[in-house]
Amino acid sequence: MGLLDSVLSAVEGGNGQGGQGGQAALLQAVVAQVNNYPGGLPALVEKLRQGGLAEVVESWVGTGSNQPVSGEQLQSALGDDTIDNIAQSAGQDRSTVLAGLGQLLPHVVDHATPDGNVNSGGLDASALLGSLSGLLGRL
Repeated sequence: MGLLDSVLSAVEGGNGQGGQGGQAALLQAVVAQVNNYPGGLPALVEKLRQGGLAEVVESWVGTGSNQPVSGEQLQSALGDDTIDNIAQSAGQDRSTVLAGLGQLLPHVVDHATPDGNVNSGGLDASALLGSLSGLLGRL
């Protein structure tokens, strides 16, 4: 069991069935998607920009507050294949993923760009989970 699995197990209460289990699974799928996206985080951010979310994404990357985004906006910008990949990885249906993705992705990108720069390195899932633990509780 990897570090991310251990942390997710703790978040889920050890049984994968807790109220936060779905959000933790979605977070794991989002982190995996970002880390495995061709070109990494910079390419994903660029795809969002080109998909009409430039101003929104800049707020996530920047050091100010994050602008909100809907799941439908993300689906339009990222495309059905990316959303389907996340849904399959999370073991959730598309509507559940779209509802959670609008909450999680801004925080994931914000966490990955603390200095306001999009770097090509992968996401540190354990640090990300720690910083998002409060958000998981609210979802």
